[in-house]
Amino acid sequence: MVKFNPDKLHKDQMGFHMFLLVLSIFMVLPIVFIINNSFKPFTELFAYPPRFFVSQPTFENFRLLLHFSAESGLPLSRYVFNSVLTTTIVILSTLAVSSMAAFGLSKLHFKGKETFNKINTLALMFVPVAVAIPRFLIIEKMGIFNTYFAHIIPMLAMPIGIFLLKQFMDQVPDDLIEASKMDGGGNWRVYWSVMLPMVKPALVTVAILTFQASWGNAESSANFMNDESLRTLPFYLNTLVAQSGNIVAGAGLSAVAGLVMFLPNLILFIILQNKVMDSMAHTGIK
Repeated sequence: MVKFNPDKLHKDQMGFHMFLLVLSIFMVLPIVFIINNSFKPFTELFAYPPRFFVSQPTFENFRLLLHFSAESGLPLSRYVFNSVLTTTIVILSTLAVSSMAAFGLSKLHFKGKETFNKINTLALMFVPVAVAIPRFLIIEKMGIFNTYFAHIIPMLAMPIGIFLLKQFMDQVPDDLIEASKMDGGGNWRVYWSVMLPMVKPALVTVAILTFQASWGNAESSANFMNDESLRTLPFYLNTLVAQSGNIVAGAGLSAVAGLVMFLPNLILFIILQNKVMDSMAHTGIK
């Protein structure tokens, strides 16, 4: 009898592995294209029919990016600093807010708990553009317009993070929590010492989702910032392409900008992929 998951590769699994190999090749093609596109000279960027792989790689597009950034009013490093600073704060703050909210909705008992659960689930339906005007009005009323807080505070409300963490915490046995309370631990001790260590895969997944949302966010710089020194890298790269005034240079800059914005996401996912897989597997187990 063949095991479902044998220790060594079995001949009966060859067909399944071949299917996964073909599927993985199709999934990696967009990544290969982004990398190749950034090294294409303008003759290949505008070639017809379009070429998937670069035949004469060049660093000209990267040189153009440095050239245009040197001529702008602020150095590229300022935009990178703003993006790194706001993204780091957003990740840490979102993990804290989402995990505490998920713990309360999952393991604490209070009036209106089910209502808050339904509100959070309903919030999953709204895309950012649908709440752009209310968000702008709230930020203006709070007095944080044209400050770093305008980058950070709107990102803290992450319904998918609360939903994912709550689903994970629902699987933690209540007996474990009761045992911790019998040993003298309060809700804060249970949250910090019991719940957080047990939901690490979900925390990593939420961190990646938050990083993707914050790192690629150009809307806050466009809508809430008048001071150029407070704007982030995605906004700068978008405007740099538009302001180049040259179709050839713009195409090259766009290719490099896509690579610059994509690589951190890829690197972070590769490093933390095991935790993400664990999170996806356990979330579906009830």
